[in-house]
Parts: sequence; C-alpha cells; structure tokens
Amino acid sequence: MSIFKAIFQAVYYCLWGDLFTIPLPGGSTLGISLLVLILIPSGIYFTIRTRFLPFRLFPEMLRITAEKRNKSREGAISGVQALIVSTATRVGMGNLVGVVAAISLGGAGAVFWMWVTALLGASTAFIEATLAQIYKEKDPLYGGYRGGPAYYIHHLFVKPGSPKKKSVIAILFALSGLICWCGISQVIANSVSSAFYNAFQIPPLYTTILLVVVSAVIVLRKYATVKVLDVVVPVMAVLYFLFTIFIMIKNAGLLPSVFRQIFEEAFGIRQAAAGGFGAVLMNGAKRGLFSNEAGSGSAPCAAAAADISHPAKEGLLQALGVFIDTLVICTCSAMIMLLTPAGLTDGLAGMDLLQKTMGHHLGEFGVIFIAVILWLFSFSTFIGILFYARPNVAYLFGDNWLSQTLYKILALIMLFVGGLAAYTFVWDLGDVGVGLMTVFNMIALFPMARYALDSLKDYEEKRKSNS
Repeated sequence: MSIFKAIFQAVYYCLWGDLFTIPLPGGSTLGISLLVLILIPSGIYFTIRTRFLPFRLFPEMLRITAEKRNKSREGAISGVQALIVSTATRVGMGNLVGVVAAISLGGAGAVFWMWVTALLGASTAFIEATLAQIYKEKDPLYGGYRGGPAYYIHHLFVKPGSPKKKSVIAILFALSGLICWCGISQVIANSVSSAFYNAFQIPPLYTTILLVVVSAVIVLRKYATVKVLDVVVPVMAVLYFLFTIFIMIKNAGLLPSVFRQIFEEAFGIRQAAAGGFGAVLMNGAKRGLFSNEAGSGSAPCAAAAADISHPAKEGLLQALGVFIDTLVICTCSAMIMLLTPAGLTDGLAGMDLLQKTMGHHLGEFGVIFIAVILWLFSFSTFIGILFYARPNVAYLFGDNWLSQTLYKILALIMLFVGGLAAYTFVWDLGDVGVGLMTVFNMIALFPMARYALDSLKDYEEKRKSNS
C-alpha cells in the first residue's frame, strides 16, 4: 500500500506540482505545473485558430440556447439538455469551496486569472465538444447517442479495417475518468455532510444516507438523470445568482474597491513587493482550469449525447457552459467572500469560511442557504458524473447492463464512505483522474482539431447563406 501511495503521490505532483519555476521581480516566482503548461497554451492556440470564438460568437451561443428545440429521437437529449448536464458537473464544490480556497491562497487577484482561463478555455471546450458530436454513436442501451474523448481518440488511433479492437490511449482515458468520478463522489458526500452538520447539527450518517438513497433512486432508473437535472440545475444556479446580486446591491458602496482590489492584485501591484505574484496567478489559473474543466474531456461525454442539427452548435453551447461556470457562478462566490470584512474569516477555511461569510451577509439564513445550495450543487454533480460514466463504461466493458449497474453501485458506495470519512489520500483520485484525462484528451485534440474547425467554418457559411 505504501508503494502504491508513493506512486500515486508522484503522479499527483507530476500533474499538479511545479515542474519548474520562473523568477519574477520582487523575489516572487511563477511555478508552472504540467496541466497549466498544457492547457493555457492550448487555450491560446485554439482561441486564435477559431478566430477568437469566445468574443466573436458569444451572441450566437445565446441565440442557440434560445432556439426552438426539435423533437429528439427516443432516449436522445437536446443540445441545451447536454449543456445542463455538463453545467451540473462543472457547477459543483469548486465553485463554492474551491473559489474560496483560491482567494485565500492567492488573494483577490486570483479571480481575474480565473476569468482569463475561462475566456481561453471556451475555445478548447468548443473543439472537444464538436469532435464528440462528429464521432458520436448510437447508444443501444439507453437510446439516443453516446461518445466523448474515448470515441474520438479511438478513431484517431484505430483505423477502419484494423485488427485492433480498442485504442490504448482511449482505454486509459476511460479508466482515468471512472477513477476521477469515484474520487469526486467521496469529496461530494463529505462536503455535504459537513455543511449540514454546521447548519443543522445533523449527524453526518443521516445526511449521507439521505444523499445516497436519493441519488440511487435517480441513477438506477434508465431515463431519470436528465429529467432531474433539467429541473435542479437551473433552479440552483438562478437562486445562487439572485442571492449574490442581492448581496452585491446591499454592499454596492464596497464594489468599486473590490474590483480595484481584484485588478491591482491580479497584476501584482501589491503582491510583487511581497513576492506573491506567482501565487496569485497560479491559484487563479489552476482553480479556473479545474472548475470549468475545459480540455479535461468530461463535458464532451455529455455533448456527444445531444441530438442536434450541427456539431458546431453543441460546441458553441459547451463553450457557453464555461462562461456560466467561471464568469457567473465562480464570480458569485468571489463577490460573497470579498464583500466580507477580512478579519471576520481569519483562521477559517473551506466550508467553515464560506458559511461564515454567508452568515455575515444573510444571518443564520445564510448558513442554512449555503448548506442547501451546496447539497443541490453536489447532488447534481454526482448525477452528472454518472451520466459521463455511461459511454466510458461501455467503451471498456461493452454494451451490457451489468457493467453499467456495477459502476453505479461502486460510485454510490464511494458516496457513502466519503460522507463518513475524514480526508484520505483516496480523495485525491479526483485530482489525479482529471489530470490524466486531460493529458490523454489533449493527445488527440491537437491532431483532430482541424475537423472541429472545418465544422465551425461549415456552420458559419450555412448561417451566412441562410441569413
């Protein structure tokens, strides 16, 4: 076990630790991790190749969202429903506790760099989601369609007529995803049980049992997942957004100083002298990358399931999902924290810090509200990741209900254990899994990007000719 743990920690450090550091003025250093080294340049490259898609086509993203939905084939979901599923998993604890941690470690300036990574990540999200649409397959078990990185990676490495049945890289991606989502299940349950104990003094065992039972009822039914998320995700996102707007209006006089603080600290005007600019940039960038998941290959597992008239449409919808996650929900969490007097939260971290800030703004109701909203965020994340797991289980083990059901049961067990256990290194499975997914996904994304770019060109030409 100790050897396994040592290997695991080495992989974790290789993915998320600093591969090298760059010295900066004022004694600061900029640590560069492998994932930052992969994702930031990729985001810049794809933004240029798509001719600055996040800025140029943002109105088109909104138009597609409001577009009238055509009736989908049985078992299939619409493009907007695929966006809701991916939003369910993006909008999770990272938007609450993760943002708080980024600001605690990197200061207010970390928020600016989260915004930057979202703008860059939107183009990457477009490429991977469009590829997932291009290479989707019919799903014989659930109906509709399925796909994702495992499937387009397969097409890259396994040519038609080849005796090879599967691609090693595609297998590694699918395994990494299943490992990641089991790790996330544990963290989800622990955060929820902690929040409910703080808010209501409910013992973790009771909260965990309720979470597992409700989740089991949903995930073990064939078509319940998307129907539930269709209701839960919009409600939780709108509620969180509205309460944040209320808090911002209530503290309107402080907003100019908060935004000034964000921009001053983002560029190290204050941090450079203290040698902290590197922490500001990296905490913001890493949190932004982890939160919006662009490039990790998660969201394409939902994007492939969409029954939509053009692959580029789903790509644009998933690019919009990155904006919703980081520019809206993460910014809400940042505002809640930054509008709280600094001395009030000294020595606090994680859920305790977040609930303290909400208690400051909304009294006892704030503590209860954040516990309930975290329950909704976490519940929807768990439902969403099991939707992601479907095509990957099928790629690894074939089309059978046994393997699909066994993975769901394993995830439910992880959910139960996580609600009762204190932190263990097993929780880092989520970080390691998403890191490995990103590496394997990006291996295919660069050589295959031209197909997504061709799809974008075709879509824009058809739009122009019809207008």
